[in-house]
Amino acid sequence: MNWAHVLLAGYIGAVIAIVVGMFRKKGWLGKISGAVVFVVAIIAWNLFDVHYLIPRESPDYGLTEEQQFEKAMLSNPAFQVIKEQEPALTQKIISQAAQMKRSGSSEQQVIDAIQPQILQLQMARLQQAPDANVIEYMKINLEQIAAVAKIGDDECFRFLFPAVKGGINPARLVPREIMDRRMASDMSMMYASHGPKKHTVTAEEKQLALQDLQAISPGLVQRYGDDIQIMADPTKAVGKEKIACEIVQDLWSQVLKLPTARAAGVIRLMLSAEMQ
Repeated sequence: MNWAHVLLAGYIGAVIAIVVGMFRKKGWLGKISGAVVFVVAIIAWNLFDVHYLIPRESPDYGLTEEQQFEKAMLSNPAFQVIKEQEPALTQKIISQAAQMKRSGSSEQQVIDAIQPQILQLQMARLQQAPDANVIEYMKINLEQIAAVAKIGDDECFRFLFPAVKGGINPARLVPREIMDRRMASDMSMMYASHGPKKHTVTAEEKQLALQDLQAISPGLVQRYGDDIQIMADPTKAVGKEKIACEIVQDLWSQVLKLPTARAAGVIRLMLSAEMQ
C-alpha cells in the first residue's frame, strides 16, 4: 500500500470538507448540495491521483512497451548475454512481446511465444559448451522439474512440453534460489560456448552418445512399457502427465550417472536440432 497517497488523500479530504463547510456558512451551498459537492470533489481527486500522480511515480513511467519489456528482460542475467551475443534476435523478441501485449495477449501467451526462441538459441549454444557447463545445465534443469512436479503433474507436463497444452511461468512456481542458479548457469554456459574452451562435437562423440542412449533405453522400456512413446510424441501424454514427468526425470537421471564426457555427449545429442 502506498501510505503517502493514503495520507495525502486524507489531507485533501479534510481540505475539501473545510472548504465546503465555509461555503455552507456563507449560504452559498445547502446541506444536500454541500454533500454532493464534497462527494464529487473526493471522486475527482481520487481519479486524478490514480490516473496521473501514482503512474508518474512508477519506474516505468514514460517508457514505451518495448522499453518496459526490455527492462524486465534485462533483469535476467542470461538475457543480458543473449542481447550481447544476438542483438538482432533480442530486438525481434522485444518487438514481438510488446506487439502481443498491445494486442491484448496474456502474460502466458507472450511467454509461450518467446520461450521457444530463447530455448532454441540455448540448445545451439549447448552444442559448443564445455562438458562441465552442459552437466550443470541439466542438473539444475532436473531441480526445476522436481520443484514444479511438487506443485502438480499438469504443471510439470506443461513445463516440459509447452507446445502440447501451453506452458507455465517458471519464475512463479520454482523457488527463487533455484531460478537464480539457473540464470547464472545459463549465463555461464552461453559465455563458455563462445570462449577459448568451447566444445566441438565430433562424429565419434555422436556415435558414443547414441550407443549410451541405446544402453539406457531398455531399462526405461521395462519400467514404463508403451508409455515410453511419450518421449517421441508428447501428445500421447495427455491424461498421463504424471508418467510423462517421471519418464523425463528418470531418463536424465540415468544419463547423469554416466562419466562426465559421455553424459555431456548424450545431452548434446538429445538436445541437438537433428533430434528435435
